[in-house]
Amino acid sequence: MAKSLNRVRALMLGAGFLAMTACASNPPTRTAAPPPPSTEVRIIAFNDFHGNLLPPGIDIEAPLPDGGSVRIPAGGAAWFADAIRKAKAEGPNTLVVSAGDMVGASPLTSGLFLDEPTIEVMNSIGIDFNAVGNHEFDRGSKELKRLAQGGCEKNGTREPCQLSPNFPGAKFEFLAANSVNPDGSTLFPAVGIRTIGTGAAAVKIGFIGLTLKGTAQIVSSAGLAGVHFTPEAETINALIPGLKAQGVNTIVVLLHEGGVTTSKPLEACAGLSGPIVPILQALDPAVDLVVSGHTHRAYICEVGGAPGRAPVLLTSAGKYGTLLTDIRLKIDPSSGDVVSHSARQVVVQSIGFASSSGRVEPTDAYPRFAADTDVQAIVSRYENASAALVSRVVGKMTAPAVRQPAASGESVMGNLVADAQLAATSAPGRGGAVIALINPGGVRADLVPAADGGITYGQLFASQPFANDLVTMSLTGAELKAVLEQQFGDGKLPHVMSTSASLRYIYDMRRPAGERTSAIRVNGKPLELAATYRVTVNNFLAGGGDGFSSFRAGKDARVGGRDVEALEAYLGKGKPVAPPTADRVTRLDRPAG
Repeated sequence: MAKSLNRVRALMLGAGFLAMTACASNPPTRTAAPPPPSTEVRIIAFNDFHGNLLPPGIDIEAPLPDGGSVRIPAGGAAWFADAIRKAKAEGPNTLVVSAGDMVGASPLTSGLFLDEPTIEVMNSIGIDFNAVGNHEFDRGSKELKRLAQGGCEKNGTREPCQLSPNFPGAKFEFLAANSVNPDGSTLFPAVGIRTIGTGAAAVKIGFIGLTLKGTAQIVSSAGLAGVHFTPEAETINALIPGLKAQGVNTIVVLLHEGGVTTSKPLEACAGLSGPIVPILQALDPAVDLVVSGHTHRAYICEVGGAPGRAPVLLTSAGKYGTLLTDIRLKIDPSSGDVVSHSARQVVVQSIGFASSSGRVEPTDAYPRFAADTDVQAIVSRYENASAALVSRVVGKMTAPAVRQPAASGESVMGNLVADAQLAATSAPGRGGAVIALINPGGVRADLVPAADGGITYGQLFASQPFANDLVTMSLTGAELKAVLEQQFGDGKLPHVMSTSASLRYIYDMRRPAGERTSAIRVNGKPLELAATYRVTVNNFLAGGGDGFSSFRAGKDARVGGRDVEALEAYLGKGKPVAPPTADRVTRLDRPAG
């Protein structure tokens, strides 16, 4: 009997073992945890703000659903701030970035105070990164560092900290990947990293900020202190392995270089061209987004890069804070890869201000913004401090002087400035100049007189915001001809200076390089190659700026007076000044298009 029970127990134990082994070899099916949803990141981007704290008087042509269009007055730091703050309020994953020229060539309300007001405004708004552009170097790399780091060290002719004795500097990060010091370090960090989201949804985004490689040719060499600029795509690509090593697979480039399109600001991208295109074609496929600038154009483009790579999203928000680009990236948090992207332009409506086409009423067809009180308080503080100077009438003109180039490339406004600079430096004790020349970028605004012909100091400052010194030098006729030949570069896009009435010449782009100018006359007499001529330019050109390296051959340089002071003196002679004609330079060939 006992044996029978033991046998039963053994059989039962064996059956239980078999049952357990069967369960082990055929585990129950489990449902895998779903992957975390993609993380949406919003990037609000702008470029070329240029210290435009007040509405710049620009209107944006915007399409309407019925096929018509409306012109919207745009810009102004207080409205700009409200647009950004409303975007931030819509979600936590929002970053704000600038692609350079946040400061420099600024209107008087910011420029008079060394652009400290613009830094204070951007601190209040709360931006994350600004890529250093060429105009950030207008007052030199040392002054740029002061703006970034704070303090009141005087690095030029204007007094710092006039209204802010404890100027704090920027609370955001400057990025300068290709601005390289003599010791090989970068002027500011090359990259910045942000982690967006929490837990399983967290993603890392890397930002590379840089300026155009030609920055040294378009800023004064005196202020660079040995800083040089490396090629854009090469610099970006070299930084990507380091970002990936830190777990960054979403890469955004903030590049102060751009292109042009044949489309209007709020239209789909068409006919993209310019220096940005070959840069994009050479980029590592790891780059997901390029926020660009420099050309002051607005566009949103999908651009194919290297063969076999997905298109990269390219954006630019025009200029002066009139637009913001609202960019959305959906990122797979498990891989860090961008799975989709989109972008749109947001018009920053500045309600109640006149625009370039007269007073334009705001429209409900596009978002409307109210003036942000905190930012408006900063702007008003500086505006009030400069009001008396801005509104002071310095002289009168009989008609507007515009900077729009004539067919030859010279401009009425440029010729006016050249005449003023010659008048300021022609006396023997002030330089003895017989010629004055001004580069197109040295003139930043038209001069449009009031109804009574009056021109204010604020207008002068807007047209000549750099506080450049005038430099009078001796050039031989041959050296002067070499300068004029440098206007034509590679033969595709003339970069024609405006000239005083004492210099006239002809050029023909069909002729070989070095032989394009002819019939050069100084005060009505043919140029003598062996003779010496006293020539006045601004200190930017004197240092070889804009590629005019031949100016560096000048001898016996005399520095005296500033550009805006010369223009003020010229217009304040007692009777209204008639704008000059744009007929001092003659182009024989017909420009393409």
